[in-house]
Amino acid sequence: MSNETLKYAQCVKKIDISGIRKMFEAAGERAINLGLGQPDFDTPEHVKKAAIDAIRRGYTGYTVNKGLHELRGAISRKLQNDNGINTNPDNIIVTSGASEGLHIALIALVESGDEVLIPDPGFVSYGALTILEDAKPVGVPLRDDLTMSPETVNDMVTGKTRAVIINSPANPTGAVQTPEDIKAFAEIADDNNITLISDEVYEKIIYEGEHASPGAYSDNVITINATSKTYSMTGWRLGYLSADSERIEQMLKAHQYVQACASSISQYAALAAITGPQDCVEEMCATFRRRRDIISSGLEELGLEFVMPHGAFYVMPRVPDEKKFVMDMLGKGVVTTPGSAFGVHGAGHVRLSYSASEESIKRALRLMKEVL
Repeated sequence: MSNETLKYAQCVKKIDISGIRKMFEAAGERAINLGLGQPDFDTPEHVKKAAIDAIRRGYTGYTVNKGLHELRGAISRKLQNDNGINTNPDNIIVTSGASEGLHIALIALVESGDEVLIPDPGFVSYGALTILEDAKPVGVPLRDDLTMSPETVNDMVTGKTRAVIINSPANPTGAVQTPEDIKAFAEIADDNNITLISDEVYEKIIYEGEHASPGAYSDNVITINATSKTYSMTGWRLGYLSADSERIEQMLKAHQYVQACASSISQYAALAAITGPQDCVEEMCATFRRRRDIISSGLEELGLEFVMPHGAFYVMPRVPDEKKFVMDMLGKGVVTTPGSAFGVHGAGHVRLSYSASEESIKRALRLMKEVL
């Protein structure tokens, strides 16, 4: 069959390969990667042991669609104790990463003609997954401190708005919303009878401020999280979401056909991560804080304008020529991500991930000085 006769869905043709993945795959093996949001730590030993034990005990088949009951019980207790969310194991779905959680949430909520408010700049998947449902992502410009304003969100809600996505701590900005903002977002969802999708995958990586979950204030919230960043388990592809029974029922339909269930082995690993010792999380966060201080000091010495990140492991400095900077840095063996990959308001910036080693960050800053 000739390629000229092939037809593809318009919603797929409207999106492009992720700018983050493009830069990641263009880099050589020896490149310093400041482009990918992946902790460079190994998965904690007790988590790996739990996975190995699961394999040896033959726990390698399908689980129930929602996930292991024991794991959902642990997640439920975690959400109640850490986040103030009144949930139970039946109102939780274990997913293949937070990415699947976002996907099935939007499958269940939106359709052609609907709108989803997303932060701009914001994580690349928000807009793409909305478009895949033939809905329209609407970028919400951020405040000067790179947080999303409840007042702006409220002003931008229309009759077509079906959901608002919030992300704190945020990718790509490292911004942390205040508890007052989070409560205000929940009130907006209630007042307008829309769903708030709260992406909380960086909740444990905070340097200033505190984490708050809108699910503690409203039932019109889908809370999405994962073990990926907290426990350095990106490749395990294990996330979860919590919502009210009605939303869970609709999302479960999509989950059953998209994924059936998350990896059984990863589920046992996640159970060990969530219920086991948490000192590994504190140690990783302390390391990220040191790296943040190193990269921020370096950017100040270079005279670049940026907002100090309060969480996650990203910083977005403004650069003279975004595309030229990214390509020049790639030529020096350093991967960075253009700010425009995260929305129109990200243009003129680059996202730098300080999930690399301190030595790599210092070397990258020296090469950055040559480029600038």
